[in-house]
Amino acid sequence: MKELSIDGNSLSLEDVLAVSRGGVRVSLSHEARERMLESRRVLEERAKKGPVYGFNTGLGKLADVRLEEEDLAQFQLNIIRSHAVGVGDPIGLHETRAVMLLRANTLAKGHSGIRPLVVEFLLEMLNQDILPLIPSRGSVGASGDLAPLAHMALALIGEGTVVLAGERQMPAQIAFRERGMEPPRLEAREALALINGTQFTAGLLAIAVGEALRIADAADIVGALTFSVIGSRPSQFSPEPMRARPHPGQLASAENLHALTKNMPEGERVQDPYSLRCMPQIHGAARDGIAFAKGIISVEINSATDNPLVVGNEVYSCGNFHGQHLGLAGDVLSICLTNLASVSERRTFLLLSGMGGLTPFLAANPGLESGLMLLQTAQAALVSECKCLSHPASVDTIPTSGGQEDSVPMAAGAALKARDIAERTWTVLAGELLAAAEAIRLSGKRPLGKLGEIYDGFAEEVKPGSGDRFLAPELERARRFLRESPALVRA
Repeated sequence: MKELSIDGNSLSLEDVLAVSRGGVRVSLSHEARERMLESRRVLEERAKKGPVYGFNTGLGKLADVRLEEEDLAQFQLNIIRSHAVGVGDPIGLHETRAVMLLRANTLAKGHSGIRPLVVEFLLEMLNQDILPLIPSRGSVGASGDLAPLAHMALALIGEGTVVLAGERQMPAQIAFRERGMEPPRLEAREALALINGTQFTAGLLAIAVGEALRIADAADIVGALTFSVIGSRPSQFSPEPMRARPHPGQLASAENLHALTKNMPEGERVQDPYSLRCMPQIHGAARDGIAFAKGIISVEINSATDNPLVVGNEVYSCGNFHGQHLGLAGDVLSICLTNLASVSERRTFLLLSGMGGLTPFLAANPGLESGLMLLQTAQAALVSECKCLSHPASVDTIPTSGGQEDSVPMAAGAALKARDIAERTWTVLAGELLAAAEAIRLSGKRPLGKLGEIYDGFAEEVKPGSGDRFLAPELERARRFLRESPALVRA
């Protein structure tokens, strides 16, 4: 089993994705433990001198209520129980692993005043594959992702529901008993430290960014396959015109497309339709937007998003829990993925329109057969959903907590939308791949080089049929090939 030591400062997106897949044992670094112990000491000393938010005061609108010391232990339980009001289907177990890792990592920075033993127990849950059942809805993204993280914390104290070893759903206490684990008794401030942050949104968004990076590469490859059948001017992807407008994403997509199509001869058509000709510009803009989202998440996963924060010998009440950055990143990611899905559907439409001498709808016997007519209809439905989901979440706000939280970013909603759009985009691209492969088979224009290898791999793994047939299983196999096949390693 791979091992990862977290310190709050050096976690990478690749680390998050690896842990989300399982099979990585995570531990707390010695340096992180020392910082956490020191921040705990500073927080306790400050609380002896007066009110410290969330340590010996109420929360939100009730921040001015001073709590007695004998009530602080019960206060921890009250916070977690009262805040665990998430709703909706639970997030995936891979997403839960990402959320747990990110919450542990932000606490490892040593700005929250939580004891190391609490974070080490959270990591042991992760290592033992005891994963809290976290509902997908209920966060507005400030004060962080309170409701979903409260469900995580509820499991940590032995009162929530977990999934053990990826299969059995059960009360957390029973899972702990099976593994010989005893949940910690939380002390002052620790309940809030577990739930006050952006790690639910960040976990979902980290995985969505990982998916988007792969989708961008897949879009170039699938688009090149389509171009190999109906495109006319491969020279338009050459480096020379691209350097005249050197957006990084455009250059990257153009490099991919040029490498895949440079052996094609120039055709007779003077100009290709935009969905073919402008792939570097459309795909490239999406790449740059995805890079923006990756930049945001790369900072966020090593950030302190708690309140209050212990910095040196001072305790600051601040707003680092506010998820506006993540909301904006999620919205940009949604728009980028939707554009990739939309242009993929347009290319599929061209394949089915009789372009390049192909039969209508790629039917061997048009009229008697409908060919792939309904494949494009399914794509149209998915792309329309993507467009609706692309409406930005982060421009909305509804005040909460009696008006104390009067501007909230709806960041979790943005991340959930990006996740859902990514899933639809994979399917739309798989539809284009299926249509491109069918066009290649019918036309006899097997592409050369890397594209030819990809086409052969597709034919071998997906085993597409001919004539009118039950397409849904074939589309699912094409989707699986697109996401998982080694033949689709970036050209």
